[in-house]
Amino acid sequence: MPHALPAHVDHFIRHRPTDHFPDTVLDRVALLLLDTLGIAIAAAPMQAGRIARETARRLYGAGSAEDTAWMMFDGRSASLAGAAFALATQIDNLDGHDGYNPTKGHTGVAVVPALVGFGQHLPGLSGRDALAALVTGYEVAGRAATALHASVSDYHTSGAWNALGVVALGARLRGATAGQLREALGIAEYHGPRSQMMREIATPTMLHDGSGMGALVGVSALTMAELGFTGAPAVTVEAETAQPHWADLGEVWQVPLQYIKPYPICRWAHAAIDAVRELRLAHGIGADDVARVEIRTFHNAAQLFPGLPETTSQAQYSLPFAVAVMLVHGDIQLDHIAGAGLQDRRVAEVVGRTTVTVGAEHEARYPAGRWADVTLALRDGRRLQSVEVHARGGPERPFGTAEITGKFRRFAVPTIGAARADAIMKACLDLPRRGSTFADLLALLESPGG
Repeated sequence: MPHALPAHVDHFIRHRPTDHFPDTVLDRVALLLLDTLGIAIAAAPMQAGRIARETARRLYGAGSAEDTAWMMFDGRSASLAGAAFALATQIDNLDGHDGYNPTKGHTGVAVVPALVGFGQHLPGLSGRDALAALVTGYEVAGRAATALHASVSDYHTSGAWNALGVVALGARLRGATAGQLREALGIAEYHGPRSQMMREIATPTMLHDGSGMGALVGVSALTMAELGFTGAPAVTVEAETAQPHWADLGEVWQVPLQYIKPYPICRWAHAAIDAVRELRLAHGIGADDVARVEIRTFHNAAQLFPGLPETTSQAQYSLPFAVAVMLVHGDIQLDHIAGAGLQDRRVAEVVGRTTVTVGAEHEARYPAGRWADVTLALRDGRRLQSVEVHARGGPERPFGTAEITGKFRRFAVPTIGAARADAIMKACLDLPRRGSTFADLLALLESPGG
């Protein structure tokens, strides 16, 4: 094992000039930021987010002003680590944020809260420098993820590796030394929550994908390293076997490869949802026309919650329920997976007529792809079969700017109103412009309500 952080990793994180980040990558990460903020806004009134913010207030306070941050869409303060924990947990519990197939998880959910917290102490931070730091977080976290998955037998949640992306983002913004960066990555890897993802799939709760703790650990690790705490090496960065995962850092960009979710549902369910959506649109049918729904997908998707969900956590991890909502309503919105939406009689009837099996061809393409096909047996005797469908929103079936901004408004406007949502969207999309400041966006994110 090397006894130092690879030089090109250190240089990329701490020294790569913002002007050496492609404009196309900065433009794309501004859209990822906007998309994540939309989910954060919609999730703010939800129970998990309220509990997380109160937990941060009670447990994760700070002793000095320089270590404090306000919690987004709340206004109260906590420590930098506590504020990141609260926002990441809030976002994590509305499963509509971005992800990257090879990581089998999510990065923006942790690095965006870190950027919001650290940025509060950098009043002169330009929009482009903020975006370059965000790109750094994405690129480091994604490689830490694939290195981790390749080196262990269990499937760990995103918090196990997006903590390293938080460290990278913070180290760039705060001017960490090479030694501090190396120790912080090691601390974050060691303390990262290696929680079992399939355990949460089997019994969905507010634990979700571990990203709240990933954000907390990442910010804490950087602070500890700045104070002299040691923890290197990070095996997923420094081990000889990990080097192939880092060889293309700064050359191949993962940011444009992140997927944008059209629905606040586990990504594993999206291919089947889209298959039903496309059959519904092509044939002009509704739930009342369907006698049976037959879904073929990959193994992990088939493990999603099989019954009728009683909580929004279960609903976001239920393949049959999500497909039934699409068949009944033609869309999946927040009110379909919470409150009265969980008692929808027509949706429950479709769930009872749905079967899920594993297709060998779909399993062979996981995790690089998320594929499924669906057959609808109609009451009139016809059988409508979809083609093999890959979920929309990723590089295979990408969304353009208009679709992403439209999604942002659908999620944000009901919570904060059109005027504030549009102001946030403009400030976010202005960040790649030379002369923009990150403070202009932050000024719109602090207070709750509209």
